[in-house]
Amino acid sequence: MDLKKLFMGGIVASILFFVLGWLIYGMLLMDFMKNHTGAAGNVMLQEPNMLYLVIGNLASGFMMAYIFVRANVNTAANGFITAAVIGLLVSIGFDCITYATTTIISKTAMAADVAASTVMSGIIGAITAMVMGMGKKAA
Repeated sequence: MDLKKLFMGGIVASILFFVLGWLIYGMLLMDFMKNHTGAAGNVMLQEPNMLYLVIGNLASGFMMAYIFVRANVNTAANGFITAAVIGLLVSIGFDCITYATTTIISKTAMAADVAASTVMSGIIGAITAMVMGMGKKAA
């Protein structure tokens, strides 16, 4: 396994997950998600616990980089498609289980989260794959 690509891709993807997560969920969809909560109502913290936010973004970034290294994903197009599918499947799995077992999410918020996660993951995947593919020797 190419540890240099894994580390480089993991750091890039982690930073992108943090920044795009803030932009998409913290800015663009914040009011929408607040208005489409489940029966539990708004359960968001006033301030996020940054340590666990960083850990979560690192885990997401390194998961993507690991998959990319193992699958030899190193172009923007392949990165976008692979990551969008990962984002789609992970968000459907997480959101459906959350909806089935709690009252913190509505069907509308679930659909918005799946769409946002898919697009966000695709963008992150395209950029991460380009970075991981830099310096690739031509055949």
